[in-house]
Amino acid sequence: MPIPFLRPLALALGLLAGLAQAETWPAADWQRGPAPGGAAVRAFETYAFAQRDDASRKGVRTDAVVVIRDGELIYEHYAGPTRAETPHLTWSVSKSLLASVLGVAYGEGRFKLDDAVARYYPAFAGHPDVQLAHLLHWASGLAWQEDYEYAPLKSSVVAMLYTRGRADMAAFAAGHPLDAVPGQRFRYSSGDSNLLSAALRGMVGERAYVDYPWTALFEPLGIRSAVWETDAAGTYVGSSYSYLTARDLARVGLLMQRGGRWGERQLLPADWVAFNRTPFAKYQPAPDPPGEAVPGGHWWLNTPLEGAPKPWPDAPDDTFAALGHWGQALYVLPSQKLVIVRYADDRDGSYRHNDFLKLALAAFAPEVQP
Repeated sequence: MPIPFLRPLALALGLLAGLAQAETWPAADWQRGPAPGGAAVRAFETYAFAQRDDASRKGVRTDAVVVIRDGELIYEHYAGPTRAETPHLTWSVSKSLLASVLGVAYGEGRFKLDDAVARYYPAFAGHPDVQLAHLLHWASGLAWQEDYEYAPLKSSVVAMLYTRGRADMAAFAAGHPLDAVPGQRFRYSSGDSNLLSAALRGMVGERAYVDYPWTALFEPLGIRSAVWETDAAGTYVGSSYSYLTARDLARVGLLMQRGGRWGERQLLPADWVAFNRTPFAKYQPAPDPPGEAVPGGHWWLNTPLEGAPKPWPDAPDDTFAALGHWGQALYVLPSQKLVIVRYADDRDGSYRHNDFLKLALAAFAPEVQP
C-alpha cells in the first residue's frame, strides 16, 4: 500500500525526471536544431565576420561563432584557419574555466571560500589574510599591474607569462607586496588566477592535480579537445593557456546556463554557481562610459549596479560571460536559453560586446526581448 505522505514527493520526483528527459543534452556531438536565417542573421554576420585588413589588424576579426539554444546547436560559422575541430586559445576565458574546476573541488568539500590561500599554497604564507574568495573576486590586494603589450615594461602579467615569472607563475605572483587590504578593492589580476591554480594543487594533491581539470570537468561534460598548458613548475596556467574547440567550450556554457547541472548530475553546487553570478560587493563601477562588465566569482556579469549604466544595455540583465584577450568570449544568457561562443583576433579595440549581443539576440532569439 502506498504511504500517503510520500505521494507528493513521488509526484515531484516524477516531474523532475520528466523534465530531465525533455531536455536536450549533447552526447558525442551536439544535436542540431532548426537553423535560423533571414535578414537578422545576415546583419549579425556582417558585424561578426566583417572583411578586415589582416595586414593592419584593424577592425573586428571573428574566427568562430557557435550558438546553442536550449541544448541544440543552431548556428556555427568559422573563418580563417579555425575549424570545428580546432582547439582555439581562450586566453582569459581560462579563468572562468578554472572557476568551474574549482567548483567541482568545492562540491567535494576540499575547501571553503573563507579559507586562507596559504593553507593550500604555503609559498603564499607572507600574505596570511588573503582568502580564496578574495582571489576569485580579483581582490587579493596585491600590487599587480595587468598591462599588456602596450605597456610591457611595467606589466606584471607580461613578466609572469613571458620573462622572469614564467618558470613558476604562482611564486612570481606571491612575491608581490600588498598595496590594499585583501577583499576591499577590485583589481583585475592574472596573478590572482594563477595563485588559485596553485592552491587547487594543494587541495587535491599532487597525483590528482595532474589530471584534475579532465576528471573533474572536461570528461563529465564530454569534452575531448581540451589542452591546458602548465608552467615549468607543473602548475596549470589558470589565467591564460587553455585551448578548446568552440563546440566544446559551449558545453561549459550549457553547464552554467543550467545552474551547474549536467543531465541528472549536479556537477557544480548551486551555491557555487550563485557565487559565480553574484557581483563583488566592493566593486566600484565607473559611472561612464558603459561597457565594462561587473566582476563576479571569476565570471563577468551584466548586472545593473546603482549609479552606473548596465554594461551591455541591449542584453538581458542575467547575461554573464567568460571573457578573454583579443575578443574571446563565452556568453551565457539563461533567460533566452542561449550559449554563444566567440573566438577572435581583435587587436584595435573596435569590437563591442553589446553590439554583438544585440545582433545575436535579433538573429537567434528574435521572439524574446531583453
